[in-house]
Amino acid sequence: MPDTMQRLQAWYASMCDGEWEHGCGVRIETLDNPGWSVRIDVRETDLNIDDFVAVSIRRSDEDWIVCEIKASVYEGHGGAGNLSEIVEVFLRWAKKM
Repeated sequence: MPDTMQRLQAWYASMCDGEWEHGCGVRIETLDNPGWSVRIDVRETDLNIDDFVAVSIRRSDEDWIVCEIKASVYEGHGGAGNLSEIVEVFLRWAKKM
């Protein structure tokens, strides 16, 4: 089974149609607390933002995620060890379509 990043790469590649990737895309950045920020623009995709259920999990100050849709952008944030979990939340939602 492909790992999380391979699946994200495959999803991204499937969206690239010569237009979408010029105005939309995937951005993964670090936070200074420390942690991760993932932004995936879902405009002009088949994803229904109304089907997304926001996620907020705080296990500790270092182990947490918050994932939501804002202005047609998936925004996931989490602790330094939570990058894969943030991406998995997106991929589980995207797979439902």
